[in-house]
Amino acid sequence: MAEPYYITTAISYPNGKPHIGHAYEAIAADVIARHRKAEGHEVRFQTGTDEHGLKMAQKARDLGMTAAELADEMSQHFIDMCAALNIDYDVFLRTTEPRHHAASQALWQRMEANGDLYLDRYEGWYSLRDEAYYDESELVAGESGEKLSPQGTPVEWTVEESWFFRLSKYQEPLLELYRNAEFIRPESRRNEIVRFVEGGLRDLSVSRTSFDWGVKVPGSDNHVMYVWVDALTNYLTGLGFPEQTEDMAKFWPADLHLIGKDIVRFHTVYWPAFLMSAQLPLPKQVFGHGFLLNRGQKESKSLGNTTDPVALAETFGVDTVRYFLMREVAFGQDGSWSPEAIVTRSNAELANSFGNLAQRSLSMIFKNMDGEVKAGLELSEADTVLEAAVALGIAELREAFGRLAFSDGLDAWMRAVFACNQYVDEQAPWALRKSDPARMEAVLMTLFRVVRDLALAVRPVVPGAIDALLDQMGQAADARTYAALATNDWFATLAASGYKVDKPQGVFPRLELPEEAAA
Repeated sequence: MAEPYYITTAISYPNGKPHIGHAYEAIAADVIARHRKAEGHEVRFQTGTDEHGLKMAQKARDLGMTAAELADEMSQHFIDMCAALNIDYDVFLRTTEPRHHAASQALWQRMEANGDLYLDRYEGWYSLRDEAYYDESELVAGESGEKLSPQGTPVEWTVEESWFFRLSKYQEPLLELYRNAEFIRPESRRNEIVRFVEGGLRDLSVSRTSFDWGVKVPGSDNHVMYVWVDALTNYLTGLGFPEQTEDMAKFWPADLHLIGKDIVRFHTVYWPAFLMSAQLPLPKQVFGHGFLLNRGQKESKSLGNTTDPVALAETFGVDTVRYFLMREVAFGQDGSWSPEAIVTRSNAELANSFGNLAQRSLSMIFKNMDGEVKAGLELSEADTVLEAAVALGIAELREAFGRLAFSDGLDAWMRAVFACNQYVDEQAPWALRKSDPARMEAVLMTLFRVVRDLALAVRPVVPGAIDALLDQMGQAADARTYAALATNDWFATLAASGYKVDKPQGVFPRLELPEEAAA
């Protein structure tokens, strides 16, 4: 067993239902978690919902609900999304849980004990939509001259008593942290944060008195914690903090915080500073991925172009959506999606290339070998060359997935699939049935082995379809890891057991563009 591995997504703000951006991040994190498990790591994968803050309180009031009722209702949508998209998390953390309030207060008390919290008066610009404070120099002018945040969201002048965190104290320690180029990825995000911190840090307002929907500040019950202090602590809460649990000892510091590029500052400036103050180890890496655009346009409620990821999966299939999102976009950059692009990519690669390869290979074994799996057959140079090409493609996929370059990894995987299809065309096993049956069997058994290997390699991305395929190939459910690629003992054992391939069922059907999408 390799080292423990702890991955988290950002916890989603549930003042609206999940959109495709939430799905994108959850799927990517799930692929990473499954990849790490296949590599032999003991993995802890945490996600959840960030349920406090003024936006939630206002939304609940507008709906005639309590904030707690709204949080219960909306968080369930995110739980349902994870179930619909086959997101195999270990912990779904809700910030309204009592254990999270205890963890947040414990972190606060550690920062206070270190002398990093003081009471003062806050006057400045605040964006409700971003839940963020901005300096005057960061604001931009809107079309009518109004002041907006750097993200283009409205800001308002806020004046209230507040607890402050001595963020300025941590400017140099943070810059020292950033000298580790792996802490913030991709590099473009790191460069942005370095410039921001080099420009000077001001102490941060970390409590509010204008509303009470949040975690109470210890000793100041009229204050609730700034939502980001509360939210960021979730990564510790799920491990049992402040108790010295086995999970804390095993999994902290986190190996990877996977987040959207719009919240990199909170995770790479505020969060490590809070942890330094609390004298806790820092996470190893924060990766800020890009946005998904709808036909090149950013999705928003005001434009009416937000996409329900559950409905998308119901239309095109869960594995199809997972594959498309990991294949189409260079992870870390912005990317675009459309129904046409999903159908084109899925049909070309999943259905026509790999799906057809698996289907016709198993079909020929079923028809021409009575489904029998045979070992010890004489192989030709063409067989060993193909197996080497497939092994290379899988090695490249694993290396690319290790650095979160999913599209690169799947490109290498597809090159191996193309090599297999070329091999089928060149060897023409259907013609060998009469002219050289022994050679036909060697070809089909070579295909059986490489299809199994390709399936194991891509399983983190499309687990549902691949498990259905591996079930048909006799691959044990508890041996669907990369370790199974290192030996052919499984094949000899399978053959010795008398295993027979039954009439295969396709796992990647061809898609048609829905009429409403075509219109």
